Amino acid sequence: MRFLAALTALSLLALAGRAADMTASEVAAALQKRIDGIKDFTTDFTHVYEGGVLRKQITERGHLLVKKPGKMRWDYTTPEQKQFVSDGLKMYSYIPLDKQVIVSSVPRDDEASTPTLFLAGKGSLTRDFTASLVDPPPGMAPGARALKLVPKARQRDYDWLTLVLDPTRLDIVGLQTIDAQGGKSSFSFTNLKENVGLADKEFAFKIPRGVDVVSAPARQ
Repeated sequence: MRFLAALTALSLLALAGRAADMTASEVAAALQKRIDGIKDFTTDFTHVYEGGVLRKQITERGHLLVKKPGKMRWDYTTPEQKQFVSDGLKMYSYIPLDKQVIVSSVPRDDEASTPTLFLAGKGSLTRDFTASLVDPPPGMAPGARALKLVPKARQRDYDWLTLVLDPTRLDIVGLQTIDAQGGKSSFSFTNLKENVGLADKEFAFKIPRGVDVVSAPARQ
């Protein structure tokens, strides 16, 4: 395993040396290969949402766990506790203040409309998106590369997304989506740890007592 990790690191360093000359499709292919080699990871995140008529901005923070295939756990801690959990089959959205859990099915690989599901091995950057290189959003680290991805199939959750990449290792350090109403949702990631051996039990969601359980309608 260490030998394979060393080979991967060497290949990424060689890739970074010519990254400035790569086309958008080449960057997308290299990033997909990088994602394919990651079984699980953990990271801290900051989520900034700006939208609505008054363009109100909301900043939230938390911790993310991801394990392939299809398992994710978003634990929001500040300013309000929230949980969004996927066990690979079902997705659970829980906001304690609402006393409600919304349950939906995880889409098939070719129907992974939620823009973060590709992190968990659902969907494909090269198959499902048209890529172009753009300037990184304001506030990102100097030298970062940004890849704009427009879904080839129309999505109801977002019009397009931008991935911000560390130019050395092609780590995803930021993600931004724009919805049809002009709302902007931006994530930044820090303290990334890859292939840590996450157990499946980390993604088992237990319905809290005293909450309403609502089944989300199937996506059309």
